[in-house]
Amino acid sequence: MKTAVLLFAFAVAVPTVALAQQAPAPAPAIAVCPLETGFVADNGGLTRSRAAVRRGRLTILAVGSSSIEGIGASRRDLGFAPLLERGLERRMPGVEVTVINRGIGGETARETADRLERELAAGRVDLVIWQLGTNDVLRNRMVDDVFADFHRGEAVLQAADVDVLLIDPQRLPENTANMSFRGRNPALGDMARRIADEGRRGGYAVLRRFDAMAGWSGLERGGVGPDDLHLNDAGYACWAEVTAEGLAPRLL
Repeated sequence: MKTAVLLFAFAVAVPTVALAQQAPAPAPAIAVCPLETGFVADNGGLTRSRAAVRRGRLTILAVGSSSIEGIGASRRDLGFAPLLERGLERRMPGVEVTVINRGIGGETARETADRLERELAAGRVDLVIWQLGTNDVLRNRMVDDVFADFHRGEAVLQAADVDVLLIDPQRLPENTANMSFRGRNPALGDMARRIADEGRRGGYAVLRRFDAMAGWSGLERGGVGPDDLHLNDAGYACWAEVTAEGLAPRLL
């Protein structure tokens, strides 16, 4: 397991003429993102993706809810999918990576499972990233119902003969003022553990996002935006880097 620290610098552009006339600007704020390859477990999967990497082109379909869609990012290119694409290409020189963003805010596992076949029919992909669990917990869905939906989606994925990376729920701020979010982390953690179990059972890779976010105290607001739910730019950047850091070594 490798541990590293990624530093994100955020600076405001200043015209060059002004720089010559003013004192040096203060150093930009730094946000710290701890990286560990151990946040990704391949569980014996990713064989098709490794073959695609050897051919020099990897196509990924990302499905799930708002954090896949990129809600909360200040620009579309600062969401998870485009940042993951760039992070993987940086770690795998010479490999063309395409991450197709099919996230839809507000979805539960049921809605994602309902549309998986249609999404996969749109074009050949090597790896499907399925982010699930957060909305299911926040809507108080029964766990057995959530995984009945997951197993419906699993059948579609198996028929499509693709690799799968499951992404478990996000962590919510402990001090949130939103009463509907307060005290939800134990249930979100239980959902994350169940998803890890399903990954081991089915031979699917798993990204432990819930655990990774426990180390995000160095990020602005812990990587979560002012609504205490959707990630901010620092959160998306850290999540994408954690994913790329753990996934790339398992594809090479």
